[in-house]
Parts: sequence; structure tokens; C-alpha cells
Amino acid sequence: MNRVVSIGGAELLLLWRNRLALFNALLLPPVFGLLFVPRMSGTGISPAAAATLIGGMIGVILAIVVYHNLVGAYVARREELTLKRLRAGTPNAAEILAGTASPAVSIALAQSLLTVVVAAVYLELPVPANPLLLAVGLFGGVAVFVVLAAASAIVTSTIELAQITTTPMLLACFLGAGLWFPLDDLPAPVRTVFELLPLGPVIELITLGWAGTETLSDAFRPLLLLAAWTAAGITIIQRWFRWEPRR
Repeated sequence: MNRVVSIGGAELLLLWRNRLALFNALLLPPVFGLLFVPRMSGTGISPAAAATLIGGMIGVILAIVVYHNLVGAYVARREELTLKRLRAGTPNAAEILAGTASPAVSIALAQSLLTVVVAAVYLELPVPANPLLLAVGLFGGVAVFVVLAAASAIVTSTIELAQITTTPMLLACFLGAGLWFPLDDLPAPVRTVFELLPLGPVIELITLGWAGTETLSDAFRPLLLLAAWTAAGITIIQRWFRWEPRR
């Protein structure tokens, strides 16, 4: 744990010096959130619909703060030989990846908590029916996007290329978050695709955790899907993640 904290402290300093990454992490998600305030303030919005919107906003935070920023961070540290030097030392692979991710993860969790509090007060929602399920959705989402960021870094040879390699996942998350339009309005095959993407189970678990569920079996599918995405990402990282610059 001490090694993770040490690596995270160094990464936080680098994040502070990178004004673009800092802007993406601190200001971009709140700006997106403000765009959807009019929709959330509509009359007659049900707790389930409000919970889905909150889950979508948290999903945007995870996509921007965790996934997008971390791909650039992993690639930058690899090209600077930082990962190689750390790998040659005492930290293991998991500690290096977790330490590098810790500042982005901390910011995302803080923004997600703020989103939950502000949205709950603004919409006058009742307290979450199942806080544990909501927490599992949030922390599971953080884990899967950290893993996916490391996996995306494998196919990203330069920092500049990260703007391209992260675009498909970002677009899928933005469209699949249900913020721009209700997913129920989409054709069934298209809706199913969005539900199977990494953000789908995160939003579903947050919605079930807040609005409640008659039976915990409703959470089995999103839990299984989230675990499958995480396991797939870890397998890819173990096989193909590079600790040296790609030449």
C-alpha cells in the first residue's frame, strides 16, 4: 500500500503540471452535468428515471476522468521509461498500475459522490434503497475503466494517438449513458448493444441500488457482465501490456 501511495503522489504532481489533463479531470465532467440539469428538473420524473440519469452522469465521469486521462497517463509514463524503471524496482505490476491510477480514481470518486448528493437534493429523491448495490456499481465501474485504460494503452503508441484510440469507448459511453436520449426509445438490438458495453452494467447497478429491486437476482446479470469485462481486461493486460516504449 505504501508503494501505491508513493506512486500516486508522484502521479498527482504530474497531473497538477498537466493543465489539459487537469481541466479534463476537474472541470469537464461538471460542465457535462450542467447540460442535463434542465432534463432532470422536468416534472413528474420517477425515482427510477432519476437514478438512471444519475448513473449516466457518473458513467460520464468515469469515462472522462478515469478512462480517458489514464490512457494518456499510462502511455506517457511508458514512453518516458517511468514504467520500466518502476518495474525494475520493488513494486509489482498491480501496484504500479494502481498507483498511477490513484489520483484519477480519487477525483472520480469525489465527483461521483458530489453528483449523488447534489442530484438527490435537487430532485428531492429518497435515500438509496440498497446503498451496497450502488457502491458495488460505482467501485466496479472504477475498476473496469482502470483496467480498460491499461488495455487501451497497449494499442496506443504515442500520447497524441491516445486522442484517437479512446474515441470509440468515449462515444459509446456518452451515447449509452442515456443522458442525450432515453435508451428505451432505441430499437431493441441497439439498446442491447449499449447495455452490454462496460458502462451498461454500471448504470444498471446504480439504478437498482437507488430505486430498489424486488429481488437481488435482478442484479445478477449486470454483476456478471461487469466481472466479465474486468476479467477480460486483466487477461489482456497480463498477456500484452508493455512496460517499455513501443518501437
